[in-house]
Amino acid sequence: MFQPLVHGLVPILATPFGPDGALDLKSLDRLTRFQLEAGVDGVATFGMASEGFALTAVERTQVLATIVDAVGGAVPVVAGVNGTSTAVAVEQALAARDGGAHALMVLPPFLVKPSAAQLVDFYGEVAAAASCEVMVQDAPGATGVAMPPALIATLAGLDGVTSVKVEAPPTAPKVGQVVEAVAAAAVDEGFAVLGGQNAQFVLEEHHRGAIGTMPACEFPDLLRPLLDAWADGRRAQARAEFARITPLVLFGLQPGIAWAVHKEVLVRRGLIADAAVRSPAADLDAATRASLHTLLDELELPEVPLR
Repeated sequence: MFQPLVHGLVPILATPFGPDGALDLKSLDRLTRFQLEAGVDGVATFGMASEGFALTAVERTQVLATIVDAVGGAVPVVAGVNGTSTAVAVEQALAARDGGAHALMVLPPFLVKPSAAQLVDFYGEVAAAASCEVMVQDAPGATGVAMPPALIATLAGLDGVTSVKVEAPPTAPKVGQVVEAVAAAAVDEGFAVLGGQNAQFVLEEHHRGAIGTMPACEFPDLLRPLLDAWADGRRAQARAEFARITPLVLFGLQPGIAWAVHKEVLVRRGLIADAAVRSPAADLDAATRASLHTLLDELELPEVPLR
């Protein structure tokens, strides 16, 4: 059976900046290597949690090169594509492919809302141009573009489209509906359904047929053992371990400050040097930062020795 490249635990990497706002590629290298040590199945960049919206084209090239070099072929590298037209998306897709990405996570164009037929054409053209695996990113909260399960099943039949990341709440029912629609459409076996939303409902999504999750990157070492427990049939253990980290998962889902939350945790763990974000992402205020650190104290989240 065909196995899509993107499956399992595939965190979305933060993009570290220094206090002056410049890229901190040394921290990015360290952060990427930590993911490998945690046992991830892939890493992704230019997703929502990466502040990809705030990066220049030159910076995207530098970020991807740093990640590809740090990974060294150990796991697939997924690059986000968020072009607002087919031409821009193809340009980003080709740059990502040429930069060493193994797969693309592609948002639909969203400034001008596309029809279902236009979405089929869009994903078909991006996949054909890039000649590497394409993931459909179903994120109507960010894009305003709804993708019914039947449409996703149609996209699953396109050459090169091998997976979907479902971020349309409630995500677990949507995952189940997509799995059923793809099966009913007699799409070749191997199309992968993954979840996002910082793994908020990862166990429910897996129960409904998901075979992967793409959370933020500050706690892969905590997700890995509970996902392994779930896969091994130790469901009660997995749920207990997930319940313990749920407050941290939810803290990182707050609109506007999610990026600062992720980075504050990464600084606390010794993985990046500074928690700077780029506008329009917002810094944490003092009270929110204090609440986050109280939570981290209670979790006794381990620091990561620098190497």
